Amino acid sequence: MLPLPSRGYSLTVERVFSGIQPTGDIHVGNYAGAIKQWVDLLDDFECFFCIVDYHALTVEFDPRDMSERIYNTVVVNIACGLDPARCTIFLQSHVPAHTELTWFLNTVTPMGELGRMTQFKEKSEHQKQNVNAGLFDYPVLMAADILLYKASVVPVGEDQLQHVELCRDVARRFNARYGEVFPEPRAKVGPAPRILGLDGKAKMSKSLGNTLGVLEDPESIRTKLSTAFTDPQRLRRKDPGRPEICNIFTLHSVFSTPEERAAIDHDCRTAGIGCFECKAKLADNLEKTLGPIRTAAQDLLPRRDYIRDVLAQGATRCRAIARETIDEVKTRMGLTQGVLGEAERRIR
Repeated sequence: MLPLPSRGYSLTVERVFSGIQPTGDIHVGNYAGAIKQWVDLLDDFECFFCIVDYHALTVEFDPRDMSERIYNTVVVNIACGLDPARCTIFLQSHVPAHTELTWFLNTVTPMGELGRMTQFKEKSEHQKQNVNAGLFDYPVLMAADILLYKASVVPVGEDQLQHVELCRDVARRFNARYGEVFPEPRAKVGPAPRILGLDGKAKMSKSLGNTLGVLEDPESIRTKLSTAFTDPQRLRRKDPGRPEICNIFTLHSVFSTPEERAAIDHDCRTAGIGCFECKAKLADNLEKTLGPIRTAAQDLLPRRDYIRDVLAQGATRCRAIARETIDEVKTRMGLTQGVLGEAERRIR
């Protein structure tokens, strides 16, 4: 059996909820923008981290790959520092209450609000052949993910702030109609800057082929960095650079020390360092962070019983909390009263 998280499930300690889709190949953008921040929260909050496999169904995928994608995502998150003894890691589909609560919240969510979601519009443009109802309803499922555990803190990237604000609005609407049930969660945007892909144009994304994988071989990372987009106006070694617009320098802000960043900033502006040298320094510093993660993941990958135990115990903990929330919601909505309530108790 795995050790349980050190503190009990008490709302005297603030709860954190966040999720990550099972892409299978976690990249440095995922690490810098989400996982690194999650690790920093472990000692101060009661943390729930979910592999949101239901969300992943809104885009086309190969069902034959999904199981391994989920498995690898769990492995990488633990290897990055999400200690199952200090947080709860679980699979969204292992807790049916996520979709049950989504339906209840759908009844207080205006369609107009969903239609204004920026991510829905962007994803609809990228997958015009598959603009499905799940993609439209994605923010309500995300709200259910958060509210099911009455989380008060939601660490997200800037691209998810609109979804957290909708979650707050949905909580207010439900509470106004049925009585106080849900706290209004607040978004927590980490200090990491927005990291673009190697093309310097769009955010790092496996589908765009512009990523550096957390588990990627260091030589492969060096090769990719060698052709990565930098300052378009710096055409020659002697040209002064503009680190504030260079995505390589943005990566330095995450993976290099403050002293190194200050030196690179100065040397770039004065042409004291070239892009090749700057990329080489970044590759060295990436390896300082990613090397231990890669080693930890290599140790975890064959330990399938351990990973199954992590997910099973996480689901057990979450189902207990989710059941309490669903019971409260159904009572507030008049669904567990009188003969109906007695019938449900007999079913259980």
